[in-house]
Amino acid sequence: MTIGVAIVLIAIGAVLKWAVTAHVTGFDIQTAGTVIFIVGLAGLVLAVLHTFWLGRDRRYDGYDTAVRRPPPPAV
Repeated sequence: MTIGVAIVLIAIGAVLKWAVTAHVTGFDIQTAGTVIFIVGLAGLVLAVLHTFWLGRDRRYDGYDTAVRRPPPPAV
């Protein structure tokens, strides 16, 4: 799940939880909104962790370094 998908799920869950006032028999829209909201929050946390912390290669410092060696001795 990417950060964008998580934000969309949070927005949909928030709308269903706090903006929809319709009542459907056998289905609670507010509860579904809460579940979608929580899934979006969990996805956002995991996506941010993966993007900024776990996804990094810790051995690569971001710079390409060249090592200069002296020329070989003349024979």
